[in-house]
Amino acid sequence: MYKKTIVIALSFVIVFSACVAKKQSQTALADEFVKENFSHASVMLKGLLKTANEKFDAERGAYPRTINKEEKLVTTNMYDWTSGFFPGSLWYVYEHTKDETLKAEALKWTEKLEPLQTFTRHHDLGFMMYCSYGNAYRITKNEKYKQLLINGAKSLSTRFNETTGSIKSWNVFRSWHNTDEFYFPVIIDNMMNLEMLFFASKVSGDDHFRKIAIKHAETTMQNHFRPDNSSYHVVCYDSTTGKVLTKQTAQGYADNSTWSRGQAWAIYGFTMTYRETGDPRFLNQAIGLADYFVNNKNLPEDGIPYWDFNAYEQGFTPGARSNARNISVLYRDASAAAITASALLELSTYADASKSKQYKAMAVKILRSLSSDAYRAKPGTNGNFILKHCVGSIPHNSEIDVPLVYADYYFLEALHRYDKLLKGQKLF
Repeated sequence: MYKKTIVIALSFVIVFSACVAKKQSQTALADEFVKENFSHASVMLKGLLKTANEKFDAERGAYPRTINKEEKLVTTNMYDWTSGFFPGSLWYVYEHTKDETLKAEALKWTEKLEPLQTFTRHHDLGFMMYCSYGNAYRITKNEKYKQLLINGAKSLSTRFNETTGSIKSWNVFRSWHNTDEFYFPVIIDNMMNLEMLFFASKVSGDDHFRKIAIKHAETTMQNHFRPDNSSYHVVCYDSTTGKVLTKQTAQGYADNSTWSRGQAWAIYGFTMTYRETGDPRFLNQAIGLADYFVNNKNLPEDGIPYWDFNAYEQGFTPGARSNARNISVLYRDASAAAITASALLELSTYADASKSKQYKAMAVKILRSLSSDAYRAKPGTNGNFILKHCVGSIPHNSEIDVPLVYADYYFLEALHRYDKLLKGQKLF
């Protein structure tokens, strides 16, 4: 009996040791995966910097956005909604490589955005300032950056309307299938800008920003989603009564379809709102939105969605559609995938055990897919953007199957979050 007990105990030790060794080996491989991707990203960003710095404008900047048909760099000035992503990418890669050259460039491209602190012409200040100055402050703790972000939150808050309970996105919206104009449109993307408001409240002690963010999230939760947890892109309000006038799309396949990047913005936005509030309503919303994405019958096996979940669905009856679309090609959107991967990694830290495992597994699958030759570009190609096969707006015949600067940003952010989870660190 004694010998039998020893044998059983030894067997247990051997099995346990083998399991530990296997887990350690898997973690080491995952760690190497993250390091390789940041090393690759460093090469790509340095290549992109050469071209971008040639175009850099001392007054307005020349911020990388995509490439044209000749694979030449397309840039924007600082007032475009995408201006914060390039400096944000530089900060993430500097953080993981400690390359001082990249830090110097991150500082230059970030600090050129200082005039945005008083910008009020559209809602995207969160993208423009928090992705740039937010990462700059997180890494450097420069107090000047904190004040700039508070000022940016003040500017963003001017677009909040008490009657609608939401932040106005664009100044006017004209749908692509009729001539009606709406003067208080709110897009699902707007959930992403709330993070800067929450930050401003925390560092300033002014609860006004936080209240606006929560109210906007509550209004969005009420009006932007269908019973199956799919999302509308654009909801237009009557600013004098608060009444919902229309629920439409600007960049999706149809008003009643689910634009994949819009769903990604929603998952990310409500996950972040739960982090900042601890309110279970927002967690439940994020979980429902994530489940729609993760379990969707139209999601390809590699986890990289088509640009719209319903665009190629047999039997789907669309509402009004744009005449400008060419939907015969099965376009993927790597940007929607990258945003979702980053969101799912965070959501996996809040959800119950079974969903946590599912969300993390999907996020890792997406990262592995994006890191493959199918989606990750080789140095010297793709304009030196990291990811291929993104979609800007098919209805507007704009940025179709090209790299997009925000796809790279959220890919790097997802890798950063994955790295922290591998090391047993808290994300926030």
